[in-house]
Amino acid sequence: MLDNVKTIVIKIGTSTLTYETGMLNLRKIEEICRIISDLKNSGKNIVIVTSGAVSAGWVKLGHTARPSNLEEMQAAAAVGQCELMSLYDRYIIEYGHVVAQILLTKDAVENPERRRNAENTFRLLLGRGCIPIVNENDAISSDEIRFGDNDTLSAHVAVLAGADLLVNLSDIDALYDSDPHKNPDAKKLSVITDVDPVYRMAEGSGTLRGTGGMITKLDAAKIAGGAGIYMMIASGREPSILYRIAAGENVGTLFIPKGKQ
Repeated sequence: MLDNVKTIVIKIGTSTLTYETGMLNLRKIEEICRIISDLKNSGKNIVIVTSGAVSAGWVKLGHTARPSNLEEMQAAAAVGQCELMSLYDRYIIEYGHVVAQILLTKDAVENPERRRNAENTFRLLLGRGCIPIVNENDAISSDEIRFGDNDTLSAHVAVLAGADLLVNLSDIDALYDSDPHKNPDAKKLSVITDVDPVYRMAEGSGTLRGTGGMITKLDAAKIAGGAGIYMMIASGREPSILYRIAAGENVGTLFIPKGKQ
């Protein structure tokens, strides 16, 4: 089903990019950048939706726990986003590619003019061979214009970018019929053709550093599927898994859009 995938949006969760301390995992980020650059060399268009800015920022600002109010979150995001982009830019440039930063809020999807502008920007950047790196504009966003989590953001980015596949790398490797951390007999669900019946299996975020959970990943699958885009949930522990995904292998849970089943 994935043989003709050309444009891939890769959402990278906070738990993949940071240590338990909240600080950025430089080794992991460098490996991700190398693999993504190699996939780009193979002819794929790649868009990255990155988490980790708030986590990296709060550590640099001296917080020992996640900020509890909006102002502190915004300040942490502003600091952490600079560090994240510096690393992506430094590592990807070494492999001969150009990155572009795009910070979005929900009005970029809901406002028709801004949506067209976003679509045009993605089309031009991808056409010029760039690797767009996207995050929510947490430094200025408020409840009225926030996506709230990067699972939802990544699905909208996949639609805006005209992607064929959305890859959601996280601390979970697939969708199961129950929580595998609590139930050793939990069964992996490799293929989902209808999202609605599986919502009852979902629970909250697996780590304190992230903001998403399985519910938000199912929401993302529904948004992507509505636009005819495949989505795969896979583990971010070993970035080399991206090679297997790009080769068409189902290494997690694959959500198949209606009409492509």
